[in-house]
Amino acid sequence: MEKAKATNNIALFQGKKIRKTIYQEEWWFVIADIINALVDSNDIKQYINKMRKRDPELSKGWVQIVHPLPIKTEGGMQNLNCSNTEGILRIIQSIPSPKAEPLKRWLAKVGYERIQEIDNPELATKRTRLLYKLKGYSEDWIEKRMRGIAIREELTEEWQKCGAKKDKDYEILTAEISQATFGLKPSEHKEVKGLKFENLRDHMDDFELILTMLSEKTTSEIHRTNDSSGMVKLKDDARVGGSIVGATRKQIERKIGRPIVSDKNFLKNNEKKLKNRDRLEA
Repeated sequence: MEKAKATNNIALFQGKKIRKTIYQEEWWFVIADIINALVDSNDIKQYINKMRKRDPELSKGWVQIVHPLPIKTEGGMQNLNCSNTEGILRIIQSIPSPKAEPLKRWLAKVGYERIQEIDNPELATKRTRLLYKLKGYSEDWIEKRMRGIAIREELTEEWQKCGAKKDKDYEILTAEISQATFGLKPSEHKEVKGLKFENLRDHMDDFELILTMLSEKTTSEIHRTNDSSGMVKLKDDARVGGSIVGATRKQIERKIGRPIVSDKNFLKNNEKKLKNRDRLEA
């Protein structure tokens, strides 16, 4: 089992502290802390046992969504049952508490929206645009990001038709394109920007987004032209597609006198905007 990172953190939920840790590259939360925030019980362990008896399906899948992970406590590091966001939401569905009702209603709303999107895929695009706008992204950036999403979907569909079946295959091919385009794998690109779990493309600037789109579109066309099949051939195409755009990147860098890849990310930019807004309002 992959070890949880030693760094633990505290989150707030319903005004109460929730301990969490990093495991499998995502946050995992202490289940007892979540339940303690949602129910009035003096014995959380007993409450969890009763909850599992009430919900046999939850109990059956417990070992899939729950892992004992090392968490810092007053008595030192101890293994406590934790779950990721998906698992926590499943557990919350089994809690008959007024405090859990807003989350249950939210889950129902999200489920309804997803059903709507199946019938009308355009709604998904509109919601994505709205989410980016609410986060503070500019209309110009959103337009590029949405176009990039469409090109990425076109590429992954091509990969699937050509023999790439697993997420790991997509990850390998994406790394090939990125390495040839930027001289960095996506994980290294994220390190430059100081990102952990955030989506790298949500933190790219115009140049990075445009070159990513161009390299992926070029790779798609190469696949079709070569009638490629199998991972070996797909990797060759990915390197070629990325290299063509990588050469363009280097020419641009020579002309503008700076590297295209920067440490700028949306988190930093948004933080500056909020600080400036606060100063103006003060």
